[in-house]
Amino acid sequence: MSNAPEATAAPSKSLQAFKDCWGCRAVSGGGLILSAAYVFNAARRVMKQGAPTSMGTVAQLTFAASLAAWGAVIITDPVGKSHRKTT
Repeated sequence: MSNAPEATAAPSKSLQAFKDCWGCRAVSGGGLILSAAYVFNAARRVMKQGAPTSMGTVAQLTFAASLAAWGAVIITDPVGKSHRKTT
């Protein structure tokens, strides 16, 4: 056992600025949602041509859904709002 005090890691300045910057969250979250729309349309285009649905198409649809969810999480910032801030 060490008698050294436990060091608490303070959030870096860039991470803190990202959480406070609404424009940064909107641009990055919007980019993820737009990329999800692009991946979804690529999978949908294959299905519209009448090709049978393959595992690759299902994987593209799943990946598009996860990109859209990730973008929504970044925009809404649930971590910063879940705890009451005391200052």
